[in-house]
Amino acid sequence: MRILRSDTTLAWGELDLPVMGMNSDWHGAALNPPLCFAIAADSASLWFVATRQAPAACRPGAEPGSFTEGLWEHDVAELFLADPASGAYLEFNLAPNGAWWAAKFTAPRVRAGEQPDFPSTVTSHWGDVSDESWCAAIRVPLALLEKEIAFGVETTANATAILNSPHQTFHSARKLPGTNPDFHQPSSFVRFSTILP
Repeated sequence: MRILRSDTTLAWGELDLPVMGMNSDWHGAALNPPLCFAIAADSASLWFVATRQAPAACRPGAEPGSFTEGLWEHDVAELFLADPASGAYLEFNLAPNGAWWAAKFTAPRVRAGEQPDFPSTVTSHWGDVSDESWCAAIRVPLALLEKEIAFGVETTANATAILNSPHQTFHSARKLPGTNPDFHQPSSFVRFSTILP
């Protein structure tokens, strides 16, 4: 999993990031066009950007930029970040229209009893969702990540996506074990390799 480390402050509308792609589903069937994504960090924030040259089905009622649970019932890109020492991990969901959601887990699919105040610190960005393409991003303060999962060189991660709703297909940047899609496998996440600008 690659992360671009930037010495300059990153800004929506000025991002020029190397992308990674997801070009197959959980079972190995081709995804065409692929989902492209990028992960980058500047001195204050971590960015997760997702884009696809295809139409998208957003969750009804999920306003652009709003904190909305249940985004995974429609098209969504997801970023998981884990602390291998504690077993805790964070999940960030990003809809094509910039609606987003996040949660902290103490173990696979076990939500922490006390959740971070994500809505007051995390922001999302988005472009127009059309019949041809979409692009969205989420920006997470590094201070929040350091507090919640000791974000640093030991952090592990995975990017995933649910696409083609209502006939959903499931995609993972890191191949995960199991015959049925299950993204909540922090023991199979991988550490970042750093790309410098």
